[in-house]
Amino acid sequence: MLALGRLLELTLGEREPSEKIQLCADGTRLHWKTDGVLLITPPAGCDQGTDLLLSAGIHGNETAPVELLERLLHRIAAGQLRPACRVLLVLGNPAALRRAERYVEHDLNRLFGGVHEVISATESLRAAQLEQQVAAFFTEEGRVRLHLDLHTALRLSMIEQFALRPCSDQPVSSRLLAILQTAGIGALLQNNRPAATFSAFTARGYATEALTLELGRALPFGSNPPAELAQVQHMLEALIEAQSLPGDEGHAVQHFAIAHELIKHSPAFRLHLADDLPNFAPLALGSLLAEDAEGRRWMVEEAGARIVFPNPRVAVGQRAGLIVVPA
Repeated sequence: MLALGRLLELTLGEREPSEKIQLCADGTRLHWKTDGVLLITPPAGCDQGTDLLLSAGIHGNETAPVELLERLLHRIAAGQLRPACRVLLVLGNPAALRRAERYVEHDLNRLFGGVHEVISATESLRAAQLEQQVAAFFTEEGRVRLHLDLHTALRLSMIEQFALRPCSDQPVSSRLLAILQTAGIGALLQNNRPAATFSAFTARGYATEALTLELGRALPFGSNPPAELAQVQHMLEALIEAQSLPGDEGHAVQHFAIAHELIKHSPAFRLHLADDLPNFAPLALGSLLAEDAEGRRWMVEEAGARIVFPNPRVAVGQRAGLIVVPA
């Protein structure tokens, strides 16, 4: 196999390839851009006009999506998967991937859109570097721009695979809905305010149709059965080959709106939920959800409310959970 077909191996080994550009047998061009970033260009005459950004490993302990992208790259390098669009593969946080930790100094997915300029951390440099790579990738007008940022969650979920869409005043497109249905994604959460995540950065700055996909539990490398992401892999292969996505009208994607963010304001923050409570667990109307310094209290005020990403151990100033409601 071509050396550039082993991006994960190069990244974990902190190795820079001697050949930065290689051609697959079918003419597909692989171009190593920087640590963990590979540009894939289809053969001449095969480009169907889409720029597809696929990212994973923004958090270094979320390994299943990283292994999924590596499987796709192996198939491209072997000529089994034939790209018909430009693809930028991004392994987001190489330093954290090497340590098998969520991040080294700061959550990378809270540093985009210029936030990295005011926070001194290892991840700030990486956020700036990734913003530069994105700017170089999305240069040509008139092309379809897609960004799928692949993650896994820290805890179990009552809806195992779900998506988050950055803040937008546009309705969900038929293309995004087909992506969700083809991949078997169970729910879509619509953000209602700007954020400093990678997908929000590309959506706001480059008008991408962007989604953050949560694809199960965060497990160590080698502990992720490929079959669990087979449907997602099928969807990504169809996107890479510019095939039409069949969707599945019989697959209901539940829609949720984010009603509130729980922000941890001080070390005194307390979340009144069990540590093993799964994502999308229902919340009792009127119950006390969290408390913080200066008398801050969060009560459950919405009927049908559920909790997503509860984590009282985040750093002060970061999100400790989302309260979502059916939309």
